Amino acid sequence: MIKKLVIAILCIASYGLSAQNTTASPYSFFGIGDLRNTATVDNQMMGRLQMYTDSIHINLNNPAAYGKLRLTTYTAALAHKEIRLETFTEQQNTSVTNLEYLSIGFPLSDRWGAGFGLMPYTSVGYNLLDETTNSNGATVLNEFSGQGGLNKFYFSTGYRLLDDLYLGVTVNYNFGNLTNQRIQSVEDVQFGTLDRRESRVNGFDLNYGATYTPKITEKHTLFTSVTVNTQANLVAENSQRIGSFSRANGDEIEVIDVDLSARGLDRTEIKVPTTTTLGLGYGEDKKWFLGAEYGFQKMSEFRNEFVNLEGVSYEDASSIGIGGFYIPDYTSFTSYLKRVTYRAGLRLDNSGMVIRGSEINNFGITFGFGLPLGGGFSNLNLGFELGRRGTTVANLVEENYFKVNIGLSFNDRWFLKRRID
Repeated sequence: MIKKLVIAILCIASYGLSAQNTTASPYSFFGIGDLRNTATVDNQMMGRLQMYTDSIHINLNNPAAYGKLRLTTYTAALAHKEIRLETFTEQQNTSVTNLEYLSIGFPLSDRWGAGFGLMPYTSVGYNLLDETTNSNGATVLNEFSGQGGLNKFYFSTGYRLLDDLYLGVTVNYNFGNLTNQRIQSVEDVQFGTLDRRESRVNGFDLNYGATYTPKITEKHTLFTSVTVNTQANLVAENSQRIGSFSRANGDEIEVIDVDLSARGLDRTEIKVPTTTTLGLGYGEDKKWFLGAEYGFQKMSEFRNEFVNLEGVSYEDASSIGIGGFYIPDYTSFTSYLKRVTYRAGLRLDNSGMVIRGSEINNFGITFGFGLPLGGGFSNLNLGFELGRRGTTVANLVEENYFKVNIGLSFNDRWFLKRRID
């Protein structure tokens, strides 16, 4: 029954990932949209730490974790985000709901595991309005809108090289469409102008991971990890249409296709630099864990040849995450609450994006619960995040958000020989 349910969810979610609009952030206007850095709900609620691994959960960020899997695991998650956008003079509320990820992992032996899945990589979704006055005193209205984003299909494998040393690698195939449009109109002028740009993007990158988890005492374990997500070299097939439209009814007039090949812009490269993450933690198996991670990325080397925006630059990015969990008594038969996993964390991200001289940073507080399902190892994960992104300085936008995640993790056994007595 569970397998049939998972197949049905896979079919529905595969369509949903390609159709959903997963952000309402004005900052998705820049680069190739919001970089999602998706992690499972249980990892997200610990400050998005990627170092912690066990035998029953999938880790989307560290492929070395697949070497620890002892049960086939299906996992998927939904997220709902309430957002308040603020400037010095205005405030607006919005929300988005989307599928976070869909993944399957399975052991191939007692040392080797693998998995695959689908998740968003970047998201574009914005509507911006800029009102100015020209030299004749007339009001000029610029409307910017965008939609789309990139998804990634991945295949991961992990292997236990030594007793406490696990290595892994993920191959990511990134694909999707990005659409950006600018419409300009002038007060008392019958026609306006439009500039619509579309890019069909695809390309590969690799993610290498390693964990080393030696026992320090009889009960306590040291957790160390390193992941290196290599530079994504993406190819964009671009098109551009410019022309005019009637302000009275919105009909397009004299819209033409721009010859991008004459400028060498019909097929361009997008480079998303390498990200390296280092982690260190300490804990007691099936009882408690506390860890911290530091990540860095040379976003100063980010390139998108088709879209160059004034007032925007990139510097090296970094992130710091702290988090952990606590389980009162995972073997308790008398109290369900004692078997619940309680998680919490903090995260500070410097995106590396600088707009009008102001850095765009993100700060989040995370917490949540892992709720056991039935008598097995399956669980329902609830997660919550309170955060703030951006700034109102230099007439920019500050985002205050509250995010709710619901993730399911089902466990089963595959590749076992049946015995007949």
